[in-house]
Amino acid sequence: MIPVILSGGAGSRLWPLSREAFPKQFLQLAGDHSLLQQTLSRLPSDRVSAPLIVASNQHRFILSEQLAAIDCEPRGILLEPFARNTAPAVAMAALQIAADDPQAIMLVLPADHQMKDEDAFRAALSRGEAAAEAGSLVLFGVLPQGPDTEFGYIGSEPDRSLPDGVFRVTQFVEKPDRSAAEGMLSQGSHFWNSGIFMCRADRYLEELQKHSPDIYDTCQLAARNVWQDLEFCRIPAEVYEHCPEEAVDRAVMEKTDRAVVIPMDSGWRDVASWATYWESQVSDDQQNVVIGEALLEQSQGCLVHSKDRLVALLGVNDLVVVDTRDALLVARRHRVQEVKGLVERLREEGRSEVTNHREVYRPWGSYDSVDSGTRFQVKRITVKPGEQLSLQKHHHRAEHWIVVRGTAEVTRNDETYLLTENQSTYIPIGAVHRLANPGKIPLELIEVQSGAYLGEDDIERLQDNYGRTAESAASDGSETPETAMQKT
Repeated sequence: MIPVILSGGAGSRLWPLSREAFPKQFLQLAGDHSLLQQTLSRLPSDRVSAPLIVASNQHRFILSEQLAAIDCEPRGILLEPFARNTAPAVAMAALQIAADDPQAIMLVLPADHQMKDEDAFRAALSRGEAAAEAGSLVLFGVLPQGPDTEFGYIGSEPDRSLPDGVFRVTQFVEKPDRSAAEGMLSQGSHFWNSGIFMCRADRYLEELQKHSPDIYDTCQLAARNVWQDLEFCRIPAEVYEHCPEEAVDRAVMEKTDRAVVIPMDSGWRDVASWATYWESQVSDDQQNVVIGEALLEQSQGCLVHSKDRLVALLGVNDLVVVDTRDALLVARRHRVQEVKGLVERLREEGRSEVTNHREVYRPWGSYDSVDSGTRFQVKRITVKPGEQLSLQKHHHRAEHWIVVRGTAEVTRNDETYLLTENQSTYIPIGAVHRLANPGKIPLELIEVQSGAYLGEDDIERLQDNYGRTAESAASDGSETPETAMQKT
């Protein structure tokens, strides 16, 4: 089987911990690995090949770093220039796979799910493989633990033409109200829709062409014009922008007569909100879940997530408190599904907290915006060993660099020199410059910017190791000019 990992996401449901530039699949919500890394690690290594990953262009370097951290070499990484939901994403993967082997079995997995019983998950995959080879589109339905309204449901019925344990799909219900969910549970024939499915590449494309020809035709054209950029395969934006935005369920599964479902009792959980995250964690005797530093007194049923400072709760119940370096969320636990609306309002106001954390990751390392004010900004910059920033210049700001750890190789116009701890340098406006780490430990420095405009889009890249010279700094996950101006 070829795993197809869908690694999109807007980073809104677990805000402020997740952001557009760092959505939940990259977060370490439980243990030492991110949800993406857990998704890849639980695959049966003796039954699957290298994965094909469909991801956002904005996340490409974070994705590469997380794959390298678990020694995962993917079959390929397909970059979407913008999100078009799951049906086109799976189509692009299927077209690439079918070019080599039309009957290859795809195992399609979202990158952001949790699974407590990985053996049960692998057993379900084994049961589905024969049905997929025979031409079915095999969905994996989760045995419901209650009338949850945050998940979609799959209705089913027995079919004598199918093997034991495989059921015909009769219905899809998207996030029902509580009364409808209770009714479906009482029937005993409905499952939570895990979003995981398995099928042959050619069969998915056949069903897509039959039921959603606009998506099929657009993806066919896009696939013929995919181009290689470093280790990534880029989907052409000028074609993909015309592709209808549709989920797999709507585009194919609800219309096909080939969909079957296999029950999966694996402790599956989609961390769909802070409430479901609370449910998935081990709580104390007062049903409180604490991640990080917190003191709770006479409080029950609360979730506190705070890694950077102490949070204290006194005499409150059923609260979600998520504290990050630049944003704090306080909400009633039963209303956290409304966080997406809150994020949308922040987006309309042009707030940078929607897109980035205070610490922003780059392929060469990261920077943390420590302080800012009128005509100045202070950043803490970390450069990984052997990496370097682009050769660049700024038209509106000057920079002062102070090394606090490691060794910096500085290029400034026609000179190149080294700086060690407690040494500093000055980069005037318009100077062509580059920062590199020639050492074996991370380079840490303090950067003080000063000038009339301090936005991340005031970077003219002249040379870059990561193929970014043709795009603006704002387009690869940085601030927009509007939000940068607000900061200054």
